[in-house]
Amino acid sequence: MRVLKQPGDLRQLAGDWRREAGSLALVPTMGNLHQGHLDLVERARSLAKRVVVSIFVNPAQFGEDEDLSSYPRTPEEDRRALEALGVDCMFTPAPAQMYPLGLPARCLVQLPGISEILCGASRPGHFAGVATVVAKLLNLVAPDVAVFGEKDFQQLIVIRRMVAELFLAVRIEGVPIRREADGLAISSRNRYLDAAERERAAALYRTLVALRDAISGGRRDYAALEREGAGWLERAGFRVDYVAVRRVADLGRPEVADRDLVILGAGWMGRARLIDNVRVRAAQAEHD
Repeated sequence: MRVLKQPGDLRQLAGDWRREAGSLALVPTMGNLHQGHLDLVERARSLAKRVVVSIFVNPAQFGEDEDLSSYPRTPEEDRRALEALGVDCMFTPAPAQMYPLGLPARCLVQLPGISEILCGASRPGHFAGVATVVAKLLNLVAPDVAVFGEKDFQQLIVIRRMVAELFLAVRIEGVPIRREADGLAISSRNRYLDAAERERAAALYRTLVALRDAISGGRRDYAALEREGAGWLERAGFRVDYVAVRRVADLGRPEVADRDLVILGAGWMGRARLIDNVRVRAAQAEHD
């Protein structure tokens, strides 16, 4: 496995691989790899001849009071895990290499609207930071496919919209959420939870599943369901950011006729901000 730090070296290596007529897959991550990340890598291996995994804790997507300095970093463990899966290249740049002019002078990729709702409402600028660094990585590698997890469903929609808007020749592949036995979505930030918080954290998934069952059973009073879900999370010990029922396609608020929906939730359990989502197909009303 090649381990590269310089963007120019990555561009040259990816170009050499493309000239070999081999397909390329990119898996962008922030490292501290867990089984959810490894699922992405395995999916990428099934889709392309060569796989590049980036590990970059992107400062542009963290707010001033967020956990940039404490975000877990495990480079040696990550390298061993990627080598074991047959990854071809691990790209581990420093911030100065990804933002050569410095963060204040960086070029920004912004997607108004979609970036300002849900997680974007409580994390201003977060999705501009995500879209900018993903655009840089896609430009460097020019992959045939890039693989992302569905746990951050809004991020997946933002990236797909960016790719469409910029006419980028890459397919964006989503991979289902990997969960613990009690349903908690696997996340690097789960390590912030103490034992009691970890037990209570599973309420996020249980709440989303209960709302899913209500919708598939015929309820369409989505605003009331959101309030109910937020109340359940508060009673479980969460400081709730949001519980939202949205359309899968664009995260817009659903109309009565919309059937392909996603239920999203976010909140703080102790110092860990957790997110999750479940998909649901709304029951067809008798008059539909």
